[in-house]
Amino acid sequence: MLDWFMSQQTWIQALLATTFTWGVTALGAGLVFFFKTIDRNVFNLMLGFAAGVMIAASFWSLLAPAIEMAKNQGSTAWLVVSVGFALGGVFLYLADKTIPHMHFGPNHEKEGIPTRLKRTILLVFAITLHNIPEGLAVGVAFGAINFYTGGNILAATLGAIGLALGIGIQNFPEGAAVAIPLRQEGMSRTKAFMYGQASGLVEPIAGVFGAILVTRIQTLLPYALAFAAGAMIYVVVEELIPEAQQKQSTKGAHYAVLGVMVGFIIMMILDVALG
Repeated sequence: MLDWFMSQQTWIQALLATTFTWGVTALGAGLVFFFKTIDRNVFNLMLGFAAGVMIAASFWSLLAPAIEMAKNQGSTAWLVVSVGFALGGVFLYLADKTIPHMHFGPNHEKEGIPTRLKRTILLVFAITLHNIPEGLAVGVAFGAINFYTGGNILAATLGAIGLALGIGIQNFPEGAAVAIPLRQEGMSRTKAFMYGQASGLVEPIAGVFGAILVTRIQTLLPYALAFAAGAMIYVVVEELIPEAQQKQSTKGAHYAVLGVMVGFIIMMILDVALG
């Protein structure tokens, strides 16, 4: 199976990997058929877990390889990675201020250009924004495989697969985090599920785009890896962790911290063990 996967074109590998991450989002959204509500502490734990995975992936799967590749290209590694990382954050900031969406916090704060779109659509857009850097990260990781040689190709492939697995795992609670609140808003289970899984459809698009881009332009690879890392860290700090800190009691925030720790450890194990 692995040999067959490695024989495919890069963009196909990225498409298959991000289709998997979208599929796990759909599985998470499928919880809406079994639960109408979700305990706030459990919700915080899930968001914290997603944040931990993204933090670990940003370094182990993206920044560390970006530094190594920049050095191999004869570039000033710290400068290349800093520029790429900053651009990723700026991109998400501009998207955050431009694309209309609604945060999952208790006040349902709206951001982006003014719009009359329904509240449910704005909630879906919020998670869709998160999934852009995740899909891009997976696509760029598979695109990077083309620039390895010898036995490093297998290690790079396993590392990219590990990243896809990690992103997929954290997409499960994200899918539930979209669908179940929509059900609480009064939406039918089927419709809430459809909206929940739809939030992950952007990942295959971003993944294929990232893979093709870095395959065509090799010098962009370290920048693209750092860009994806910067975008993911922006999502973690701007959205996931603040929302995960919403608590029902004085001890509620501890669930978010536990989620971050567990998510970070699992992603680190996947990357180090496979990559």
